[in-house]
Amino acid sequence: MPRHLTPLSIVHQTIFADLVQKCGDAAFEFPENGSFVRVKSHGKAHFYYNVLKPGAKAPSRQYVGPADDPAIAARVENFRQQKMAWRDRWEIVRSLRAAGLPAPPQLAGQVIAALAHAGLFRLRGVLVGSLAFQTYAGMLGVKFANAALMTGDIDIAQFHSVSVLVEDSLPPLKELLGRIDPTYREIPHVTDSRATTAFINARGLRLEFLTPNRGSDDLADKPIVMPALGGASAQGLRYLDFLIHHPVESLLLHQGGIAVRVPAPERYAVHKLIVATLRRDNDKAKARKDVFQAGMLVEALTQFGPSPELALALEEALGRGPHWRERLERGVGLLEDKQKAMLRMA
Repeated sequence: MPRHLTPLSIVHQTIFADLVQKCGDAAFEFPENGSFVRVKSHGKAHFYYNVLKPGAKAPSRQYVGPADDPAIAARVENFRQQKMAWRDRWEIVRSLRAAGLPAPPQLAGQVIAALAHAGLFRLRGVLVGSLAFQTYAGMLGVKFANAALMTGDIDIAQFHSVSVLVEDSLPPLKELLGRIDPTYREIPHVTDSRATTAFINARGLRLEFLTPNRGSDDLADKPIVMPALGGASAQGLRYLDFLIHHPVESLLLHQGGIAVRVPAPERYAVHKLIVATLRRDNDKAKARKDVFQAGMLVEALTQFGPSPELALALEEALGRGPHWRERLERGVGLLEDKQKAMLRMA
């Protein structure tokens, strides 16, 4: 086992994987007085859930997911039978935390739980950053060094095209966050005070929304309207499309477990190597953390030999052009020698 990692027992790996499934199923709950419908939009079929809420004259529609997603289709078929008691899940989460798996800070867990309950991950939002990183421990069967698990902001990403396509939205975010902590306030965007891409509370816990920017550099400093994010806009970022393409399901160990969507770990590792080279001088600490997290994922992904997933992610990034190749090669140069060798082995 690489020196930055310690193994997680097979028993706890199995428990974690089972709990990911159970929490995902438990999150997929809809009122019994409604029905699922298939709707075709832009040439692709999607599931929606129609329900008549008390006092409403017409049914409201909630986006569920693409109809060609086997996991979504299975849950639509079996959602009433696929539930697990909250108390049982809570006890399992406690056992996983006792085994050494990381958990989010209490308030961060509460914020993400509220967003999840409101439908963030159903609307194809993706948790990114250090809170996403900590979910990889159970997924990959390792325990990471504590230095890589230090959490800061809560970062949520969503493709703009998805935000438009789903024709559904979170409730107003200012109200949702205010119910958790009344000190949460909007942060006006620096180039357009009418738009909000982030919220912050009195203790400095920041929630920020991001979206890929693959267009003109003129869009880099402008907020992008996101119809599905409850009145919030998002900050456009380069390289983010690579990170959140084909996300995976995982679990935050908060209370009874929160089913979340996070970047695939191999994409997270490659992305961190790239963005570490973009940090300015005043972000050197974040750059070191980026490289440290990337290095530990390289170790975890190659602990039993070459990793096809990591190899494919590297190949894709290198194939995106000379700027991507230059950034990635510089990032790889920041890894420890042993990690560089593991990356070559991938």
